[in-house]
Amino acid sequence: MSSQLAIGAVSAVLRNLLDNGLVDIPAPLSPVKVTAVAPDTIDLEEAEPSPSLNLFLYRTSLNQGWAEVGLPAFDGNGRRVSHPPLALNLHYLLTAYGFADFEAEILLGYAMHLLHERPVLDRAAIHTALDTSPLDPSILPPAFQTVSAADLADQVEGLTVTPEPMDTEEMSRLWSAIQSNYRPTVAYVVSVVLIEARKPARRALPVLERSLAVEPSLLPPYPTITRVEPQGGQPAARLGEPVRLAGHHLDGTSAVARFAHRLLDAPHPIAIGASTDATGIDLTLPSGPTAEQDWPAGVYLVSVSLIRPGELKPRETNVAAMLLAPEPQLPPSTVSRDATTRRVTVTLDVSPEVRPAQDVRLILGGDGAPAAPHPTATPTLTFELGNVLPGAQWVRLTVDGVDSLLVDRSAEPPTFDATQSVTVPA
Repeated sequence: MSSQLAIGAVSAVLRNLLDNGLVDIPAPLSPVKVTAVAPDTIDLEEAEPSPSLNLFLYRTSLNQGWAEVGLPAFDGNGRRVSHPPLALNLHYLLTAYGFADFEAEILLGYAMHLLHERPVLDRAAIHTALDTSPLDPSILPPAFQTVSAADLADQVEGLTVTPEPMDTEEMSRLWSAIQSNYRPTVAYVVSVVLIEARKPARRALPVLERSLAVEPSLLPPYPTITRVEPQGGQPAARLGEPVRLAGHHLDGTSAVARFAHRLLDAPHPIAIGASTDATGIDLTLPSGPTAEQDWPAGVYLVSVSLIRPGELKPRETNVAAMLLAPEPQLPPSTVSRDATTRRVTVTLDVSPEVRPAQDVRLILGGDGAPAAPHPTATPTLTFELGNVLPGAQWVRLTVDGVDSLLVDRSAEPPTFDATQSVTVPA
């Protein structure tokens, strides 16, 4: 999720996109100045005026697609139990200023075509726009140095830029409210910006038993993964553990499983070779120091390519989700309580390493808190929690929404894993 700086970061990305796209605009329009200020603050009486574009955020609205996520919730004791994101649509006016015949019209055409060609602000474009290197950050405007830390590229939902129809009456009322002279203008809406607070929250313990789902009986004649099955009936796998890719028509040769993650430049391949079982493929996830660096915890998209019997060309399956769980190394390095504030601080080693863009939380019993900032990938994290009850508390480590394995599901009925606890001092 993005931080509270996300709105400013979106404006900075759009301005950067327009600024870079108009570098090669032909004379006499060049150079074009691109600003992101209120229209009434633009000086139209400069001694040597030049064509310019202005991007103005005139309105924000709640995104209806995320409206059902809910509001921040608290339990009967006033402790926060949920952090639903604030989902926003950002409404912009793109205005062209020219001081000779047709300048504004031509400039607006160039700008609209740029945004037409880039309807989605992908993660790479956002990183590039907000990256201050190789420049010295001190030479940049202070506001830009701030928005570079917005985590905008790491939010789960992509950003789309769409023209927003606006009739003459709406446009007239808007410019009257701005109290500025009208210039050629087009409206855009950017959706969706997700802002989430990073505060301690309480979460209930997981359910120990679940009912079985009914499997379909009619199968298409193509290699298909229906589900990823970690060992022991667990909801998530861990490094070094066996995993079964269950499905149908999965027998063949030259089989390769690929594991894609949002933080990886390319999927991790695992060569399988010949697969003789049409109902599934068994493999083991890698382990060791290299795997702990290369395989971040979180959600993976798994697919398999193989050559079916009697065929010459490989086929690609659908993608199925696999959760890779983090492993807290217990007991923690330190567990201490501040005598004045009663807050509990925990320093904990985790596997695999946690990357800067990942959201990490530690929950002791029912009290949780996010990890302290970690600017580089690290196997060691620090958490500052609230007034956790003293004594033995169950430990859950969550990385990008995936919990560590607290429940032993090989037992009947399932029980909590006795090794996943820590003693909190009084």
